[in-house]
Amino acid sequence: MLKKMRRRYLALKIDSNETFSSRELIGTVWDAILKLYGEYGASRTGLALIDYDAEKKFAILRTAHTTVDMVRAALASITKIGDKPVAVHVLKVSGTIRALYKKIKQ
Repeated sequence: MLKKMRRRYLALKIDSNETFSSRELIGTVWDAILKLYGEYGASRTGLALIDYDAEKKFAILRTAHTTVDMVRAALASITKIGDKPVAVHVLKVSGTIRALYKKIKQ
């Protein structure tokens, strides 16, 4: 029997003067994970972009609970999206989206 995949949601702050499309953002995150962990590591993350607000420079990523540290390391290694300088900060990590929004609003 297959075990249910436990997930974690990461709230991200994109620190940059530029704005990016959601496609540019998730593409850059995938590239960082592939560069650090290869295709096998990337396949284990189950990464998905849940929410992205280009104006507020805020995003929510979903990943497997076992790969949170891998995703955090990959996010920390991001210095550019396209040619534009950027830093990605993890604000909070939570097991549900609802709890994540609650933690952020506090």
